[in-house]
Amino acid sequence: MPATAARDRQHLSLAGLNQTALLTELEPVVAENLNRHLTVAKEWFPHTYVPWSDGENFDGPLGGAAWEPGQSKLDETARTSLILNLLTEDNLPSYHYEIATLFGRDGAWGSWVHRWTAEEGRHGTAIRDYLLTTRAVDPVALERARMTHMSIGYDSPNAQSAINSIAYVSFQELATRISHRNTGTYSGEPMCERLLAKIANDENLHMVFYRNLLGAAFDMAPDDVMRAVLDVARNFQMPGSTVENYTRKSVKIALAGIYNLRIHRDEVLLPVLRNVRIFERTDLGPEGERAREELSALLDGLDAAAKRFEEKRDAHLERQAARR
Repeated sequence: MPATAARDRQHLSLAGLNQTALLTELEPVVAENLNRHLTVAKEWFPHTYVPWSDGENFDGPLGGAAWEPGQSKLDETARTSLILNLLTEDNLPSYHYEIATLFGRDGAWGSWVHRWTAEEGRHGTAIRDYLLTTRAVDPVALERARMTHMSIGYDSPNAQSAINSIAYVSFQELATRISHRNTGTYSGEPMCERLLAKIANDENLHMVFYRNLLGAAFDMAPDDVMRAVLDVARNFQMPGSTVENYTRKSVKIALAGIYNLRIHRDEVLLPVLRNVRIFERTDLGPEGERAREELSALLDGLDAAAKRFEEKRDAHLERQAARR
């Protein structure tokens, strides 16, 4: 049902509502937002964003030239961010399995699951084609990293709860959009920036879809959803966190300003929370109020941690400048 209609009905308790009933309650909202998504989504073709004329054979059966770092137009940080983003996209089979199992393959939910998967599928293809055609990365190392990462799969801590999963992807799709967009900007390479801006637009539309579902769920069961949002915000991890050497890679990306704690708090968490009126709601019971207070304290803690990171980053950059 539309969110406006949901406000007029008695609030549900998700604790007493099984997953099937919850998904049934939300299905009209899914149908409404799927129709909206199909109206605003613009068709695009990954192959038109890849400079194929720059390509040449690699060493191997075709007898081309081996890759070496000097062939890349991108610096090490840009390559690291692109590889991390690509490896994250590569795990699409695991993501599809989780949401198809949780949301189902029938009705509006199923239509959305398959549409989302189809749109996400072009992201990894496009990024890999760009990286290999422009010789931006070591193709052997990239393939080995893909095999290692996909062999682990992806096991989301939110996979058993539909509302936790909806809350998670509301944040995660926005985080992914920002990571792609900022990687493109940082790269300084126009073709890379155009491609990642196109991918980021897809991710933004996916975020809007899930964020609208989150808002509708809030109107149905505000206390339960508030607890779910708190749980997800407190334990949030990007789906690429299982990539080998993720911590080292994420620190490099954070120092470059591509994605860090400040961005996560101010450009991911807060915009979604404001959109669903987290701090304006007057329909919360005692449990929901406690969860909101904890969420507010969490945001304050993230702000303090972001300030500490910024101080350390600035000192690190000053030392680097002094050495140069």
